[in-house]
Amino acid sequence: MESNYLETRLAAVAAAIADKTRARILCALMDGRAWTATELSVMAEVAPSTGSSHLAKLLDLSLIACVQQGRHRYYRLFSHQIAEALEGLMGLVSVDRSVLRSKTPQDLRYARTCYDHMAGEIAVVLHDRLFSLGWLEGEEYALTAEGYAQCEKLGIQTRTDSSRRCLACGCLDWSERRAHLGGVLGTTLLQTCEAKEWIKRDLVSRELHFTPAGKRGLKKVFGISVA
Repeated sequence: MESNYLETRLAAVAAAIADKTRARILCALMDGRAWTATELSVMAEVAPSTGSSHLAKLLDLSLIACVQQGRHRYYRLFSHQIAEALEGLMGLVSVDRSVLRSKTPQDLRYARTCYDHMAGEIAVVLHDRLFSLGWLEGEEYALTAEGYAQCEKLGIQTRTDSSRRCLACGCLDWSERRAHLGGVLGTTLLQTCEAKEWIKRDLVSRELHFTPAGKRGLKKVFGISVA
């Protein structure tokens, strides 16, 4: 019975993601923000009534959640696990990397959000830099004494949350096909960069923009030159 239930649920989730309109909605929600049904309908290029029916399907499967704020209702991805699964699927898309790069806007490919952490070319470089600087080590992404000291110096949170999410892990970047930093550390690193006004989010997409202060900060702290 349990096997049949899991198979049925898996087939239902796969069918939900397979629909192009629902896939567009899920991709739009990968920026980590909550959007209204109207906004998501515009992003998916469908009528509001059509968009609402797709949102209902995603809600029913617990792929998204609805948040009530006053008179308005906003939709977001249900959990970090959903975001990680979607990013993994993007990385598994069978497309030649040169074709993928040519079809992906340069700004989005360079720096964007992957739900609640950084992704793109600069995030992959940052991921590798954390290991070469000795902040992280090993296959388990263990934070070293040096890493703890530097994170504390920068004000980066290093405690895991109540959801038992891992402190740090590799997250496959769908455009670079290499790992960027995920987990609690990836989230708090992005939050710290925003708090320091090193990074500004695009208003209508997943793009991230580095401020002059951010370019100086990444060069000073991580030795990374930002274009």
